[in-house]
Amino acid sequence: MTRRPAANLVAALAALLSPAQALIVPLTGWTPVNGDANFWTDASGACLMREERSGQAFPTFTSAEDARAFALKLQGSLGRSVRSVVTQPVDRAGAWGVLAAYDYHEAGTTYRISQLYLSDRGVLRTVTGSAAAKHAGTCVNEMRDFIRFLAN
Repeated sequence: MTRRPAANLVAALAALLSPAQALIVPLTGWTPVNGDANFWTDASGACLMREERSGQAFPTFTSAEDARAFALKLQGSLGRSVRSVVTQPVDRAGAWGVLAAYDYHEAGTTYRISQLYLSDRGVLRTVTGSAAAKHAGTCVNEMRDFIRFLAN
């Protein structure tokens, strides 16, 4: 009898119990969209947050300098297709991610996007928040603060 199945079970359970399995939004009044714990909206429906794992390899940044270098590349890349791009490194308990903010225009409406880029065991994970740029509801600041300071 080998220990391989037990090791696989332990790895699977660790992955299931990992805090990166689904976005947990501790904001009052926010609910999952259609029961999906990766999509959240505020009570008014004006703000939306989404978590995605792309499957694309993404490095774990161990220093602000490495994250800043990526942030500058990301800013240049995003700037080709969206407007008003700003990026910055953000600390997540000793690991670094990159926060981007930009304007996205679709169907006559401009949306302000906040997007956090993180490494989840070497794979790209993003937490994205969006609201119409003209919207000034309380959900916008809550959402941006959550993405900037709490999402991990």
